[in-house]
Amino acid sequence: MPPAQSTKGLTYRDAGVDIDAGDALIERIKPFAKRTMRPEVLAGIGGFGGLVEIGKRYRDPVLVSGTDGVGTKLMLAFVLDRHDTVGIDLVAMSVNDILVQGAEPLFFLDYYATGKLDVDVAAEVIKGIAAGCEQAGCALIGGETAEMPGMYAPGEYDLAGFAVGVVERDGIIDGRSIVAGDAVLGLASSGPHSNGFSLIRRIVAASDVDIRSPFAASADATTLGDALMAPTRIYVRPLLALLRDLPVKGMAHVTGGGLVENVPRMLPAGLQARLARGAWMRPAIFDWLQRHGNVTDAEMHRVFNCGIGMAVVVAAEHADRALRFLEAAGERATRIGAIVPQPVGEPATVVV
Repeated sequence: MPPAQSTKGLTYRDAGVDIDAGDALIERIKPFAKRTMRPEVLAGIGGFGGLVEIGKRYRDPVLVSGTDGVGTKLMLAFVLDRHDTVGIDLVAMSVNDILVQGAEPLFFLDYYATGKLDVDVAAEVIKGIAAGCEQAGCALIGGETAEMPGMYAPGEYDLAGFAVGVVERDGIIDGRSIVAGDAVLGLASSGPHSNGFSLIRRIVAASDVDIRSPFAASADATTLGDALMAPTRIYVRPLLALLRDLPVKGMAHVTGGGLVENVPRMLPAGLQARLARGAWMRPAIFDWLQRHGNVTDAEMHRVFNCGIGMAVVVAAEHADRALRFLEAAGERATRIGAIVPQPVGEPATVVV
C-alpha cells in the first residue's frame, strides 16, 4: 500500500521562516525608531515605504545618498555574543560618508538578514541602529528583516545600511577650493571603527589570544574585545556645526584604505596631503595590532585609520579656531598636516 499522506499542510514556519517572530520584532523596535523621528518624516516604520519631505528651509536642495555595511567585524560580535553596538557602526559608515560632502543626514534604512530570526538579538542590533541615528540626528524610517533558512550559519546575520541627506547646492563640499598651504585637521577615532577586520581577525588568530582577556595597554582596563568592538564615532553634529561657523574646504572619512587612500579623495590634482605621524595620539589597539601582526607602517596606514577617523581641510588661518570649536564640541581634534604641491612621483598623501 502507498504511504499514508499527511493531512497537515506545510507552512512557512515548517520551511524555516517565522512570520510571527518578524511581527514581534517590528513591535519591539517601534519605540527605538520613534525616538529618531524628524519633522520631515511623514510616514515611517510599518508601511511599504517611508515618506520624507525636504524641508522648506532649503533653497536649492541636493540629495546625497550612501550605503555600507559593518563587514567582518560582525564575526567578533558573534564570538562575543555582543550585538548592541554594531548598529551604531552601521549608521556611522553611511552618515559619515555623506557628511563629507556637507550633507545633513535626513533618514536611514537598514537591511538585516539571517538564517533564523532571533528576536532578542535582532532587537539589540536595531536598538543600536536607532542609537546611531539619534547621534547623527537622522530618522530611522524603515528597513527589511530577511529570514532566509540555509543562507547563514546558526547565530549569524549580515547588515547593510542606507542613508540619505540633503545639502544646499552652493554648500556642497568637493575639495575644489583646497590649495597649497591649507591645514589638515584630524578628528580622533575610537579604534579600528569598522575597517580592516579581516586582517584583525587574522592577527588575533595567529596570536592565539583570548579576545576576552584584559587589554593591559588600555587606560580604562577594557578587554581586547572591548577595544576592537568600540563603535565607530559619528561626526555629524560637530562637523555640521563647524560648517556653519567657518569655511571648510574638504573632508575625508577614513575608512577602508586607511589614511593614504581616503585623504586623496578630497584633493584636487597636483596637491599632496603631508601628514606628520607624531602629530596625533595613536590608540593602543593599533600598536597591539602592528606588533602582533608584524605589520609594516605602510600597510598600517593603507588599511587602518590609525587613530584618525575624519580628516578636515581648512585655510591655515582658520585652523586654530576650528580646533577650539571641535574640542568644545567634545571631539579630540589635532592639526595633523598640511597641503603642499605634489612632488613628481609621490602619492597624493604621505605620512612622514
